[in-house]
Amino acid sequence: MKKFGLLLVGMIAAIVMLSHVGPAIGMLIGLVILYYSFKGFMKSESTGKKVLWGIVGFFALGMTISNAPALIGVVAAFVLFLVYKNWNKKQENVKEENDPFINFEKEWAQLKKNF
Repeated sequence: MKKFGLLLVGMIAAIVMLSHVGPAIGMLIGLVILYYSFKGFMKSESTGKKVLWGIVGFFALGMTISNAPALIGVVAAFVLFLVYKNWNKKQENVKEENDPFINFEKEWAQLKKNF
Protein backbone atom coordinates (compact mmCIF):
# COMPACT_ATOMS: atom_id res chain seq x y z
CA MET A 1 0.00 0.00 0.00
CA LYS A 2 2.92 2.32 0.73
CA LYS A 3 4.36 1.74 -2.74
CA PHE A 4 1.02 2.62 -4.34
CA GLY A 5 0.91 5.91 -2.43
CA LEU A 6 4.48 6.72 -3.41
CA LEU A 7 3.70 5.87 -7.03
CA LEU A 8 0.63 8.11 -7.02
CA VAL A 9 2.48 11.03 -5.43
CA GLY A 10 5.40 10.52 -7.81
CA MET A 11 3.15 10.53 -10.88
CA ILE A 12 1.41 13.72 -9.76
CA ALA A 13 4.75 15.40 -9.00
CA ALA A 14 6.12 14.35 -12.40
CA ILE A 15 3.10 15.78 -14.22
CA VAL A 16 3.33 19.06 -12.30
CA MET A 17 7.07 19.26 -12.90
CA LEU A 18 6.71 18.65 -16.64
CA SER A 19 3.94 21.21 -16.92
CA HIS A 20 6.22 23.87 -15.45
CA VAL A 21 9.21 23.28 -17.73
CA GLY A 22 8.36 26.29 -19.93
CA PRO A 23 8.23 28.81 -17.09
CA ALA A 24 11.40 27.26 -15.64
CA ILE A 25 13.28 27.86 -18.90
CA GLY A 26 11.93 31.42 -19.05
CA MET A 27 12.97 32.05 -15.46
CA LEU A 28 16.43 30.64 -16.12
CA ILE A 29 16.89 32.88 -19.16
CA GLY A 30 15.67 35.89 -17.17
CA LEU A 31 18.08 35.15 -14.33
CA VAL A 32 21.01 34.82 -16.73
CA ILE A 33 20.16 38.14 -18.38
CA LEU A 34 19.71 39.74 -14.96
CA TYR A 35 23.11 38.43 -13.84
CA TYR A 36 24.92 39.77 -16.89
CA SER A 37 23.12 43.10 -16.72
CA PHE A 38 24.20 43.46 -13.08
CA LYS A 39 27.80 42.64 -13.99
CA GLY A 40 27.65 45.11 -16.88
CA PHE A 41 26.15 47.75 -14.59
CA MET A 42 28.94 47.32 -12.07
CA LYS A 43 31.69 47.40 -14.74
CA SER A 44 30.42 50.43 -16.66
CA GLU A 45 31.77 53.83 -15.77
CA SER A 46 29.62 56.16 -17.84
CA THR A 47 26.13 57.18 -16.79
CA GLY A 48 24.64 56.28 -20.16
CA LYS A 49 25.84 52.69 -19.93
CA LYS A 50 24.64 52.42 -16.35
CA VAL A 51 21.18 53.59 -17.40
CA LEU A 52 21.17 51.14 -20.32
CA TRP A 53 22.21 48.21 -18.09
CA GLY A 54 19.66 49.30 -15.49
CA ILE A 55 16.86 49.21 -18.09
CA VAL A 56 18.00 45.79 -19.33
CA GLY A 57 18.14 44.57 -15.73
CA PHE A 58 14.68 45.96 -15.04
CA PHE A 59 13.19 44.07 -17.99
CA ALA A 60 15.06 40.90 -17.01
CA LEU A 61 13.72 41.23 -13.46
CA GLY A 62 10.19 41.53 -14.84
CA MET A 63 10.76 38.47 -16.99
CA THR A 64 12.01 36.52 -13.98
CA ILE A 65 9.13 37.56 -11.74
CA SER A 66 6.56 36.77 -14.41
CA ASN A 67 7.85 33.18 -14.49
CA ALA A 68 7.44 32.68 -10.74
CA PRO A 69 5.18 29.61 -11.22
CA ALA A 70 8.38 27.77 -12.13
CA LEU A 71 9.00 27.54 -8.40
CA ILE A 72 6.07 25.13 -8.21
CA GLY A 73 7.93 22.93 -10.67
CA VAL A 74 11.05 23.08 -8.51
CA VAL A 75 9.02 21.99 -5.47
CA ALA A 76 7.51 19.16 -7.55
CA ALA A 77 11.00 18.05 -8.57
CA PHE A 78 12.01 17.99 -4.90
CA VAL A 79 8.93 15.89 -4.04
CA LEU A 80 9.83 13.53 -6.89
CA PHE A 81 13.34 13.24 -5.44
CA LEU A 82 11.90 12.39 -2.02
CA VAL A 83 9.65 9.72 -3.57
CA TYR A 84 12.66 8.23 -5.37
CA LYS A 85 14.67 8.27 -2.16
CA ASN A 86 11.94 6.54 -0.13
CA TRP A 87 11.01 3.97 -2.81
CA ASN A 88 13.49 1.29 -1.74
CA LYS A 89 13.65 2.23 1.90
CA LYS A 90 13.24 -0.84 4.08
CA GLN A 91 10.18 -0.76 6.24
CA GLU A 92 10.74 -1.99 9.77
CA ASN A 93 8.28 -4.74 10.45
CA VAL A 94 7.21 -4.49 14.05
CA LYS A 95 4.73 -7.33 13.61
CA GLU A 96 7.49 -9.85 12.96
CA GLU A 97 9.38 -8.96 16.12
CA ASN A 98 6.25 -9.27 18.24
CA ASP A 99 5.23 -12.52 16.60
CA PRO A 100 5.18 -15.23 19.32
CA PHE A 101 6.37 -17.93 16.94
CA ILE A 102 9.54 -16.04 16.03
CA ASN A 103 10.20 -15.35 19.71
CA PHE A 104 9.62 -19.07 20.41
CA GLU A 105 12.17 -19.99 17.74
CA LYS A 106 14.73 -17.63 19.30
CA GLU A 107 14.12 -19.04 22.78
CA TRP A 108 14.28 -22.63 21.48
CA ALA A 109 17.61 -21.91 19.75
CA GLN A 110 19.01 -20.49 22.98
CA LEU A 111 17.81 -23.51 24.95
CA LYS A 112 19.43 -25.86 22.46
CA LYS A 113 22.71 -23.96 22.82
CA ASN A 114 22.70 -24.31 26.59
CA PHE A 115 22.15 -28.10 26.56
